Amino acid sequence: MPTYTALVNPISGGGHALSIWTPIAQSLAAQGIRVTVETTRSAAHAVEAAATAAARGDTVIAVGGDGLARDVANGVTGTGAAMAIVPAGRGNDFARKLALPTDPAGLTAMLATGVTRTIDVIEAAGQTVLGNVYVGLDSVANEAINNNRWLPGLLVYRLAPVSAMLRWKAPIFTLDVDGASTSARLHGVVIANSGRYGHGLDIVPSAELHDGQLDVLTIADGPRHKIVKFMSQAKTGAHVHSDDVTVTRTTQITVAADRAVPVYADGDHLGPLPMSVTIRAAALEIVVP
Repeated sequence: MPTYTALVNPISGGGHALSIWTPIAQSLAAQGIRVTVETTRSAAHAVEAAATAAARGDTVIAVGGDGLARDVANGVTGTGAAMAIVPAGRGNDFARKLALPTDPAGLTAMLATGVTRTIDVIEAAGQTVLGNVYVGLDSVANEAINNNRWLPGLLVYRLAPVSAMLRWKAPIFTLDVDGASTSARLHGVVIANSGRYGHGLDIVPSAELHDGQLDVLTIADGPRHKIVKFMSQAKTGAHVHSDDVTVTRTTQITVAADRAVPVYADGDHLGPLPMSVTIRAAALEIVVP
């Protein structure tokens, strides 16, 4: 029977993470499953707490959103321990990719079995990333999302890109893939492991968590009305058929630009350009239904 440490982000989901976790914890306790619970104080604290729990052999549960899941992965990857996710954030896109349950009964059953799946992770800027690294219009919009945590999740995820687009001018990005360098004016670059973000958008439908590859999507510069259409089509993944979108596959890429553009990963700021991104194949065990 697995033993768990649950790390709860008190601000995830508008402060509802603990209320989501409580009935699950009670059900696990009723089954005799030992769970240590700790409230996270910062990203650094979450990484440290996850590493400490993993070192004693616990499976570490991220009770929060995509950011906390990434922090837990940073602490767990390479230790031989596993992690789990109880989705309690605004986006929960990585949990969607894994098709995790959202109800307490389903999550309790998943944790009680302790069945794991081996997945790839991304390495960038000295960090482990579960889902995606992205830079361009989406990363600028992400800054606005993080500055408006009081708004409902779906609303802010849809308004922020529109607001960012009004002030946006596409930079010239330089991509170095397998020793070949190309430059173009682009609205954005998405380096995908999961391909899901933006509160349910299927940005890179071809991305898989277990193929040892990065799927790199680029969006060519073009009129603003095309960006609006892109956002609508991204709900189903149909945008990849546009002439303005390309998807390539690699295991390593370096991205630079002709001006400062923030790089984001799984909802949080990762660092500045230039940045190198690589895949670590079969690097992490994660609990699944």
